Amino acid sequence: MDQAIGYQIFSDNPDPTVGAPRVALLRDAMARHGLDGFIIPRSDEHQGEYVPPHAERLKWLTGFGGSAGMAIVLKDKAAIFIDGRYTLQVRDQVDMSIFDAQHLVDEPATRWIEENLTHGARLGFDPWLHTAAAADRLRKSCKKVGAELVPCTDNLIDEVWADQPPVPYGEVVPHPLEHAGEDHETKLARVSDILEHADVHAAVLTQPDSIAWLFNIRGSDVSHTPLPLSFAILHEDGHADLFVDDRKLTPQTRSHLGNKVTLHAPGRLKEALDELGAAKKEIRLDLMSAADWIRQRLVDAGAVIRSGDDPCVLPKARKNEAEVAGTRAAHVRDGAAVSRFLAWLSREAPEGQVTEISAAQALEGFRAETGALKDLSFDTISGAGPNGAIVHYRVTEATDRALNPGDIYLVDSGAQYLDGTTDITRTVSIGEPANTPDLQDVRDRFTRVLKGHISLAMARFPKGTSGSQLDVLARNALWQAGLDFDHGTGHGVGSYLSVHEGPQRISKLPHNVPLDPGMIVSNEPGFYKTGAYGIRIENLVTVTAGEEIDGGERPMMAFETLTLAPIDRTLILPELLSEHERTWLNDYHARVLETLSPLLPPEDLRWLEEAVKPI
Repeated sequence: MDQAIGYQIFSDNPDPTVGAPRVALLRDAMARHGLDGFIIPRSDEHQGEYVPPHAERLKWLTGFGGSAGMAIVLKDKAAIFIDGRYTLQVRDQVDMSIFDAQHLVDEPATRWIEENLTHGARLGFDPWLHTAAAADRLRKSCKKVGAELVPCTDNLIDEVWADQPPVPYGEVVPHPLEHAGEDHETKLARVSDILEHADVHAAVLTQPDSIAWLFNIRGSDVSHTPLPLSFAILHEDGHADLFVDDRKLTPQTRSHLGNKVTLHAPGRLKEALDELGAAKKEIRLDLMSAADWIRQRLVDAGAVIRSGDDPCVLPKARKNEAEVAGTRAAHVRDGAAVSRFLAWLSREAPEGQVTEISAAQALEGFRAETGALKDLSFDTISGAGPNGAIVHYRVTEATDRALNPGDIYLVDSGAQYLDGTTDITRTVSIGEPANTPDLQDVRDRFTRVLKGHISLAMARFPKGTSGSQLDVLARNALWQAGLDFDHGTGHGVGSYLSVHEGPQRISKLPHNVPLDPGMIVSNEPGFYKTGAYGIRIENLVTVTAGEEIDGGERPMMAFETLTLAPIDRTLILPELLSEHERTWLNDYHARVLETLSPLLPPEDLRWLEEAVKPI
C-alpha cells in the first residue's frame, strides 16, 4: 500500500486556553465600537458547511472545531451554541470557565439573548455571516428586551485576528459534460423557466454548490468540497451574471462559460444589486441561505423581494442518468478501496500496531491507489472504543487511540471522485469480539441497527413521500428495546459536490420534500453508548421508480443501494434477523463479492470471500 497523500490533517489539536486572551481582545474591540456584545457564527458569506480558513472565526475565538455552532460574547458573559453531535467535543475544545455551552436547538441563541441582554444594549453582528431568516429571528429577540441588533460593516474578529489566513483563490475548472449529463446552457434555460413561471425577473444565487451545478464548474476554495466561492444572478431570459475573482479563471473556463454568462469581479455585486433595485425588479431570494446583507442591499435599493427556495436546489438534487451512472461507478471503485482497507485492518489491527490516525491514513492510501481520488469528502471519523461513541469525532494527535483486540471500531469516511461523491460507515470488531459480559449487548445493538438499515433499504413508498415519513423504519428495532440515536437517519449527497446536500433528508424532523427519482441519500442508523462504543452502518442509496406491485393502485418509489462493502458478520445475532432480512443481507453480500472481485488482489479477495459468506 502506498503512503497516504494527506488530504486530512491530524495535528490540529484542541487548545481551550486560547479562549480567555482572544475573548479579551474581542471585548476591547466591542468597547471601541460602542457595542455590548458580538455574535460569532461558524459561517462565511455563503452560509455553507465547509468554510475557508480565513472564515473559521468561531474556531479561532473559542477553539471549537465542529462544523456548526455559534458564540455570543457580552461584556461579562459568553455562550457557545452547538447541536447534539458536539456536546462532548465542545467540552474538550472550549474553555468552559469562559463560555457556557448551550444546545443550538433546545437552548437557542434567541432565547439566550432574551434572558441575558439588557434594555438598551447594542448587540453587534456581521450581516454577511447570517442568513436573512436568522437575522430576523435575532432582531425579534433583541426587540423583545428593548435591545438593538447592530450590523457591523467590519467584522470585529477580523479586526483582532492578527494572523488571519488570506482569502482563497482556488482555480475554477469546467466539469466534464460526460459527468454532468447536461450542458450549462440547457440548465440556464431550465432554471430560468422556473423564474418565469414564478413571475420574477431574476434570482440571486448565493450557494456555491448551486453555482457549481448550474454552470458546470468546480473549484478548490474549501477543503473536501470542490466549490468555487462566488455569487451569481440568473435572469428570466436565461442570461446570467457570475461574480468570481478573475484570478480563479483559466482560459478554458472562460471559453466553457460562453456568451450566456457575463463575468464580473466580486466587488461588482453591490452595484449589480443596486441596479436591480433601481429598476424595481422582483427578485427571488432564498432567505434561509442568502446573507442578510444581500437582502438588505436589495431592499434599500428598491427591489421587491420574493422569498423562495434557491431555484437550483431541486434540479440539482434530482440526478440525471449520467450523474447516477457516475455515482455507481464511483461506488464500485470506492467499495474496492474500502474492502481492501477492511482486509488490511483485519490482518494488522489485532497485532496492536494500528491507531485511529494510521487507520484513517491507510484508508486514504487505498483510495489514492485508485488513481481517481480528488479529495476526501469529509475528514474521516476514525473512532475506537469510547471515541466511536462521539458521533462526529475527529481524531487528532492529542486524542489518537490504539485499536486493541476486542475493540469496536467505527470508521465513517468518503471520497470525492470526478464522477461521484461517496460516504460510507462500517463498524467492525478488531479481531474476534471480546468475550465479555457486554458482548451480547453489543451484538444486540449492532443487529438492531442493521435491522433498521435493512428496513429502510427495502422500503417501498408512494410518490410524494418525504424522508420524515420513512425515518421510523430505521429506528423501530431500536425503539422496541428502548433505544434510539440522536442524529438524522439520512442526508442528501451531491454529484462531485457536497457530501451533505439538501433539500432531501431522512429525519425525525418534519419536512415535506418528496423523495424523487435520482435523489441520493444516506441510510445510516446508529447506536452510541457513551464511554464505551459507537455503532453506525451507512450506505448511500438512490431513489428509483419502483417495480409495479401486483394489485397496486399507486406509483411506488424504492431505493437502490449504491455502496458496496461488507458488513461485519461477527457482530450479528442471526436469531434477531427475519428471513427477509437475512435474504437482503446475503443478496447484498453476494452483489458485493460479484462486483468487487475483479478489482481485488488475491489476498484481499480471499478475505472478502470469507467476510461475505451467507448467514
